[in-house]
Amino acid sequence: MILINLLPHREAARKRRKEAFFTSLGLAALLGGVICGFIYVAYQTQISAQNEKNKFLQAEIKKLENEIKEVSTLQSEIASLRARQEAVESLQADRNMPVYLLTELVKQMPDGVYVTSMKQDNVTLSLLGTAQSQERVSEFLRNLANNSQWFTKPELIEIVAASVALSPRDQRRVSNFSIRVQVRKPAEVQKPAAGASAASAPKKA
Repeated sequence: MILINLLPHREAARKRRKEAFFTSLGLAALLGGVICGFIYVAYQTQISAQNEKNKFLQAEIKKLENEIKEVSTLQSEIASLRARQEAVESLQADRNMPVYLLTELVKQMPDGVYVTSMKQDNVTLSLLGTAQSQERVSEFLRNLANNSQWFTKPELIEIVAASVALSPRDQRRVSNFSIRVQVRKPAEVQKPAAGASAASAPKKA
């Protein structure tokens, strides 16, 4: 009988399988490392690109913030200039106000009413005067309340009966009065006038 020893053959086959396994494992590890490297490089590239975009956006945001500050500064300057213009226009209008008030008083005073003193405190005008009768004072109040665009809210403070000596033998009964009335600013008078003129303007077909 012939005996064959197969142990060396089995050991050699086992060794070859082991070597093939480790070789496959090494190749897989190498391939995995290469793939991971590619992924890492791709992510780093995307991160770098996003960082560049972020830097660009931040630079643009700073530019916009500076432009917004400039616009805000311009708006405040424009508001200041408008306020100065309105103040100048108001001063110019107020400069002519005494003329308007005296002219309006003459228009609204009925016959037999005389103003002897006039004092203005801001928008309040105090009038002292003499009238031939209380009815004349009432008419004066109605004119100030209803017919005047410069005066509003007239108020009778006091009315006192008195007498005036025209001659040693001729004395007349009169009424001394005190009236307080509110004065409209020129801008308040001009606005309704402008609105009325705009309403009366012919409309285009």
